[in-house]
Amino acid sequence: MALEWMPRDNEKKDHLLHTDVHWGTEPPCVVHEKRPLKDPDGNVVDGLFVSWIRLNNPKQYNSYTTEMVKGVIAGFENASLDRSVVAAVFTGTGPYSFCTGGNTAEYSEFYSLRPDEYGQYMDLFNHMVDSILACKKPVVCRVNGMRVAGGQEIGMACDLAVASDLAIFGQAGPRHGSAPDGGSSDFLPWFLGMEDAMWNCVSCEMWSAYKMKMKTLISKVVPVLKVDGKWVRNPMIITDKYVEDGEIVYGEFKTGAEGKEARAFVKENQPNADFELLDKEVDKIMWTFANLFPACLIKSIDSVRAKKKFFWDYSKNYNRHWLAANMSGEAFLGFGAFNTKRITGKDTIDFIKFRQNIADMKTWDMDMFAEVLGKPQE
Repeated sequence: MALEWMPRDNEKKDHLLHTDVHWGTEPPCVVHEKRPLKDPDGNVVDGLFVSWIRLNNPKQYNSYTTEMVKGVIAGFENASLDRSVVAAVFTGTGPYSFCTGGNTAEYSEFYSLRPDEYGQYMDLFNHMVDSILACKKPVVCRVNGMRVAGGQEIGMACDLAVASDLAIFGQAGPRHGSAPDGGSSDFLPWFLGMEDAMWNCVSCEMWSAYKMKMKTLISKVVPVLKVDGKWVRNPMIITDKYVEDGEIVYGEFKTGAEGKEARAFVKENQPNADFELLDKEVDKIMWTFANLFPACLIKSIDSVRAKKKFFWDYSKNYNRHWLAANMSGEAFLGFGAFNTKRITGKDTIDFIKFRQNIADMKTWDMDMFAEVLGKPQE
């Protein structure tokens, strides 16, 4: 079966880092703002700023395109060298997502079946993570919504994270044709216990902000829903500890009728999410940083970062080569399935059929791929 219905993009990508600044105002882009530092009473401090680097692609859940990766690099390198900047805040536009990783349409339509091109793209991605880990200013991830896949990876490269309690965290790689080798396989074992890190990497389960706070991945979780003037914590989440099947449950998603009702409540109110409390937490951290010796501060931060950097630097280059090669196989299928879900109604392949084809030693060609991808709906 031919796969002519799968969209392809033949426009060439530019992977060179130019001297101009790679951000803009219209999405998809990265927005860089220097916001005045404020004291605890809200007064502006003259001559000192906080650099806000914002992923601005809300229609695609702030997934980053090739040009947006360049924008993030430029933002962090500028913040690092700006004497007036106290610290950097990394966040996303809107109430739904910090970042869901690389832009799946770009991956599927351009980079799949072009492993050398994807290798060049991964050089840019690695530079993006490096720019966060090398920034000579503290970096706070302001998690305004989903932090998934590559979004989780660039988020963990930051020094601290404060989150909306509607945020979810997790990986997507093994379910969608890749591996979490853009940082998660390096960073998660430092944040979580080894088995939690393993399960989070491979299961593609989404974990709540409260669960991640309990497991020490993030520093603070605050509500963002304000109804009739009162703050409402995420109603989809079990926030009281209780025992279920012999285990303490905290931060898990509610199920059944209770879960359905809670999801409907969030769907109705999330568009009007209020980030007042989240921004207050960010401002508190910024003020703490401002009242420390800057050289002693960044030396202390770099000393802690070094443990994350050790495994990141150890793995990033050989991971780059595998991720590039994979674009001719499972990644083509995984990203293609996700990118064509509006055509087929399915966002994953038929995993069982794929494994059966492998067991039968079938050649990895377009006919074999067509057997496992969803078919266009009538």
